[in-house]
This record gives sequence, C-alpha cells and structure tokens, in this order.
Amino acid sequence: MLSYHTCPLATLGGKDTGGMNVYVRDLTRELGHLGVHVDVFTRSQDEHVPHVLHDLGYGNRVVHITAGPEAPKSKSDIASYIPEFVEGIKKFAAEKNIHYDVIHSHYWMSGIAAEGLSDAWGGTPIVHMFHTLGEMKNRVARSDDERAGEDRLSGERRVLRRADRVIVATLAEFTQLRFLYQADQRKLAVIPPGVDICHFYPIPSDEAKQFIGLNPDDRMILFVGRIEPLKGLDTLIQAMSCLDMKDLHLPVHLAIIGGEPNALPENMSDEMTCLQKLCDDLCMGGMVVFLGKRGQDTLPYYYSAAEVVVMPSLYESFGMVALEAMACGTPVVASEVGGLGYLVQNDVTGYTIPDSNPEALCEKLSWLLNDAPLHEQMGVAAAEYAKSYAWEAIAAKIIDVYKQVVENRMAIP
Repeated sequence: MLSYHTCPLATLGGKDTGGMNVYVRDLTRELGHLGVHVDVFTRSQDEHVPHVLHDLGYGNRVVHITAGPEAPKSKSDIASYIPEFVEGIKKFAAEKNIHYDVIHSHYWMSGIAAEGLSDAWGGTPIVHMFHTLGEMKNRVARSDDERAGEDRLSGERRVLRRADRVIVATLAEFTQLRFLYQADQRKLAVIPPGVDICHFYPIPSDEAKQFIGLNPDDRMILFVGRIEPLKGLDTLIQAMSCLDMKDLHLPVHLAIIGGEPNALPENMSDEMTCLQKLCDDLCMGGMVVFLGKRGQDTLPYYYSAAEVVVMPSLYESFGMVALEAMACGTPVVASEVGGLGYLVQNDVTGYTIPDSNPEALCEKLSWLLNDAPLHEQMGVAAAEYAKSYAWEAIAAKIIDVYKQVVENRMAIP
C-alpha cells in the first residue's frame, strides 16, 4: 500500500490529512482482519518517529521511508523525491525478503511510485485510487493558487494508463474519469469507501456532550475537515449568520474541527485567516468556535453531540465525514457535488443543496433545528443506512479486485 505524501497515522484536520488517511488506515486494518498482509509505505516526515510501526494490527506495518528531508513539505515540493522513495521501498523489501502480490497506490504521486516498483519487480499488478482529481479541482478553483498544475494532470493520465485497475468511489467519479480523462472503463471498479461501525455508532447525546465539555442543553452544528477554500466553509459561516435565533428553541453554535486556528499570524494559513476575518466582519462573536485538530478517537463523540454535520464543499470525490456522521446517527447537510450527491440521501438521511448557497443551507439547518421529530427520524435513518458501508463488506470487494489483477497478470505468457 502506497500513501506517499501523507501518513495514515497522522492526526486529522491538517493541510494534507483527511479522508484518504482514514481510508488507507481502516482498509489496511480490515484487510488484516480478513487475512491479507499489508505494508503501508509513506514518506518519513519526522526523524524522531520510528520508521516501522505496528499500529494497524494483524502484523501489518506502516513503514516510513526517507525521501528528501524528514520534515513536512507541501505536495508540490516532494514530487522530485519519488525515485528516492521507490529505492527505499525496494531496499526494505529486499532486506525483509518479501514479495508483494499487489501494489495498491493512493493519489497520483503514489501511482507514479507504483509504476517504478512494478517495473523493478517484473510487472507486479497495480491497483490505484485517486481520491481527488486535478481536473475537478480546477473546475471549482477560485484562484490560480488553488489550481492543479500540469505535473499533476499529466501524472494522473500516466497513472491511468499504467494501472491495472482503478477503484472509484462513486458513479460520479467513474463519469469524471471517462469524460475528463478518457479512461478505459474496463479498468474502473466502483467500490465506495467503508466506515468502521464498531468505532462510529450513535452515542447518547448527553454522554457525548459531557465528554466534549458541552452542557446538556447546548446545541452544536459541526464541520470536520481540512481548512481550504475547496471545503466551502465561508458558505457555512454565512449561513450561520442568517439563522434567526428568535425562532430557535435554544441558541446554537458552529464548531469547526481542522486546521491550526491559534497559530501565529505569520504561520496561519491564508484560508484560516480569511475565515476568522469573515466571522469578525459578520459579528459572529462566540457563535463560531475553531477547535483545531482532533484525534480520530474523539470524533464519534463530536458527531453524536452535534445536531447536524455540514459539508458545504465545492468538490468531494466521496465524503468520509458525511458517512462517519451518519453512522453516529447524525443528519448531514451537504453540497450536491461529487460523491456527496450519491452518499447523502436527500430528505432521508439529511439534505443535499446547491454549493455556495448560504440561504439554502440556512433553510435546511432551520428545519432540522426546529423540528425534533424530523431530526430524530433522519438520525435513525442515517445510522441504519451507514451500516451498508461497513468495512468488512467493502474490503471483501477490494480483495476480489486484487485476485482479478493477480490472475490476469499470471495469465500473461
């Protein structure tokens, strides 16, 4: 398993940590549970972290490979270290005298690394997952800084040509790859991500609130994710400013998990600076609370304590946060973009709305905050629906893909 630019063990909510980290971590655990040995290779970003960790159980390892400086670097700065990453993996495999049946790569840079490894190992089959697509990112970019560069776009096309199979999260991603990248549909397998229903399940609201330090009567709307323009947080803050507090039975606040809200001004991200200024401009006061990063173990409590979880994204290939929230019995209001349009069942497990529309978002939040029976009905439906995404069933489908690519490779004379 290749996760070049981000470690599956990293704390969520950072610049490059999110749904992909959760996916790689939880899939690896479930594969181990089902009897598949996995080594996850990632670029070392801290010389003080042991290079081999067994935190994923079942004998599966996370191996930190030295490739460039052992420090966090932006994705644009680390592409040149991919050959060094490949050499490090080859050395590890040789020292351990281990043969890998399949290479499963995540994000385009890992796909480039997979190509080098497959060449070195005599054609080991490659299964790839993009998680996000540069062409889609460019369609919603608001500035040149947010656009994917040509290196990524050409890299994605190169990975598509070389990979034996590409796992896509939804039919939306399938269509995007077919029409924006002219992908061979025979290579594409639609398999959604899963959710750990042993970890994400409904916790009684009073117990969840007590755990995170809320009073029983406190009401919280929740956002979880990276702090970047693509996530549409400005729309959510504007929607909160439109809520008529006189119509609500009790006050409500917005909690934002992600980013580093208390960083020094010179170290704070541009998006965090803009969002905090927006709160000041709208006179939000204590209505919006930036919580920063939170560990994965605490997220079920936050989801269960929330009245609603909101994903106002401009683009999401799937939307792991929405699935985790629903598994905890919390309705979700999400933009009808990418995978979210397939994942959130409108009027059943929550609502889907047009992106960048604070008025529509405010309306749906008001409905859920003012109608307790509706809120309860949607929460129950959400938790039941999420069970169909349990990792055991999803991982079994991915194992079938592994078997197919191995059999196809063995059939080549």
